[in-house]
Amino acid sequence: MAKTASVIVRMDPELKAQAEDILAKLEIPASTVVNMLYRQIVLQHGIPFDLKIPDEHPLDIDAMSEAELDARIAQGIADVKAGRVHDIDDIIAEFNRRDSL
Repeated sequence: MAKTASVIVRMDPELKAQAEDILAKLEIPASTVVNMLYRQIVLQHGIPFDLKIPDEHPLDIDAMSEAELDARIAQGIADVKAGRVHDIDDIIAEFNRRDSL
């Protein structure tokens, strides 16, 4: 299929530069990413990721009630008991990998 259609987008120049820097490191042209996004929109019949407003307040222990803190601690203990944990060496390696991008 010939690629003859164009998409013209107005966006923040700094956002564009940041994204293109990452894409350059990944050696992926921006046009490929746009094509991938459009293909996923068609395949999933919608936006292929969640669109939601982030929490107004990041997790802040000082802003939590005692009951909220207890619930978070209990959830953490349950996660450990269920094996939902990550090896610290893997986490550090992932942070280092991301920093090198």
